[in-house]
Amino acid sequence: MESNGVDMEGMNMDFKLILEGIAVLGAMGAIFGALLAFAAGSQAQTNNKNAKNMKTIALTKADFLKKVADYEKNPEEWKYLGDKPALIDFYASWCGPCKALAPVLEELAAEYGDRIYIYKINTEEEQELAAAFGIRSIPTLLFIPMEGKPQMAQGALPKASLKEAIDKVMLGK
Repeated sequence: MESNGVDMEGMNMDFKLILEGIAVLGAMGAIFGALLAFAAGSQAQTNNKNAKNMKTIALTKADFLKKVADYEKNPEEWKYLGDKPALIDFYASWCGPCKALAPVLEELAAEYGDRIYIYKINTEEEQELAAAFGIRSIPTLLFIPMEGKPQMAQGALPKASLKEAIDKVMLGK
């Protein structure tokens, strides 16, 4: 069985459901990414000066297995290991929309403070982890609530849409 070009036979059921539930936002994400890049241009330069104060957290596969979900030990079901909801940004350093989204995620990390984690996974460095989630388009965002199944979105979504998803999906507001 294939979904979006991903071989579904080798994936466990929860990951199949996640992948099957991905909305087709690639085209919209590209448009929003271009708008976001234009709107956030000067803000990105400001945020680069404050890079030491960044609140997003880079994750490796080893970190992911400890902090988010150990899909190797528990491949049959999704079990979030964190103590607060998380947003994971699958990105690459060369990706334009990813670069436009980065300062927005930093702003959200500052705004939500200790209510959520915002993690970043470099798909070039963590190819095995990206493959485990069937990441074929970047940026891809994984919204993880404390209870229930995570949800994915593709593309550089506008800040208002990200806040709405965080509030509804992750914080249950």
